[in-house]
Amino acid sequence: MNPTAAESVKDQPSALIPSLYRRFQQWTAALESPFLLLVRVYWGWQFALTGWGKLHHLSHVTQFFSSLGLPLPGFTAVFVSGLEFVGGILLIAGFATRFLGLLLAVDMLVAYLTTDLAALAAIISDPDKFYGDAAYTFLIASLIVLVFGAGRYSVDYLIWRRCDC
Repeated sequence: MNPTAAESVKDQPSALIPSLYRRFQQWTAALESPFLLLVRVYWGWQFALTGWGKLHHLSHVTQFFSSLGLPLPGFTAVFVSGLEFVGGILLIAGFATRFLGLLLAVDMLVAYLTTDLAALAAIISDPDKFYGDAAYTFLIASLIVLVFGAGRYSVDYLIWRRCDC
């Protein structure tokens, strides 16, 4: 009895590594949604706390934004505070995640540009300075949800799963 071509390839030792790697890929892919949930909940909470603090000290935030030369510092203070507070809550729920990821990433890039341009400019020459800035982890979290979305444990998933869009 001759084994089929598929069986003979399966039994060869050289097929063991690709088979094991395929299983490893499947196992790690299963971690995607729990990881995205963890990122959203932790960083959503951090954004919400930051926004809440700013909302309760709008005069200080407005004064700080004015010292940075931002246009319409009063409006900008309210907008940024509200974006971070409401955006953080929506990130936790996983609603409009990619859009919020974009808005919050822009928010963090503006923070780099206005408060620590030297750190942003040093992204290649002195990366320690770049990722030592407080905005770094907020920026990375924003980019993660922008690029990868909310995952299965989210309002976005529930909405898009039912939509024929």
